[in-house]
Amino acid sequence: MTTKLTGVMFLLFFYSTVFSQDIAILQYNGGGDWYSNPTALPNLISYCNQHINTVITPKPKTVKPESIDLFQYPYIHMTGHGNVFFTDQDAENLREYLISGGFLHIDDNYGMAPYVKKELVKVFPDKELKELPVSHPIFSSKYKFPEGLPKIHEHDGERPLALGITYEGRLVLLFTFESDLGDGWENPEVHNDPEDVRQKALKMGANIIKYVFEN
Repeated sequence: MTTKLTGVMFLLFFYSTVFSQDIAILQYNGGGDWYSNPTALPNLISYCNQHINTVITPKPKTVKPESIDLFQYPYIHMTGHGNVFFTDQDAENLREYLISGGFLHIDDNYGMAPYVKKELVKVFPDKELKELPVSHPIFSSKYKFPEGLPKIHEHDGERPLALGITYEGRLVLLFTFESDLGDGWENPEVHNDPEDVRQKALKMGANIIKYVFEN
């Protein structure tokens, strides 16, 4: 990637974070249902605008991993149940986006973990997903989660994991596993979660958004 193109991408990202607070969902390839949980992000946006003083556009955008439009969004959400595939162009663009100041939150909706972990090697071949300590500021940026990531849905009954990739001291990618925050963000009638469970999911989501916007 040329220096000129990288500079253009940086400017796109800079102006988008200063003058806009749109966020987006990643439309990836591979056949996985990237579009699952359609009410999740709108509900999280509404919660954040009410409780942490954000001014995010109510309807999230959709962006593809190879698009320069990635650089318009400080936060990109990725979810689904199945296969994920990144081309070399996708991986290069995602890496450039992340090291230039962007943030990718991958929320496993059950079943995408083995696929996405394999594809992340293309994005960061020199880095591994590592569990975040409970002392990480993402667990206390607004609401306190002294035990770390909350458990929203049972899935395989394993403990929830917040795995991350850090670049030059900044968390640039978060992979939430065995938690399913996105299901907790959805409309109450979708999963019939108790309100206290939904609140945990929304508060953790607000922590993530606050961390991203401040870092």
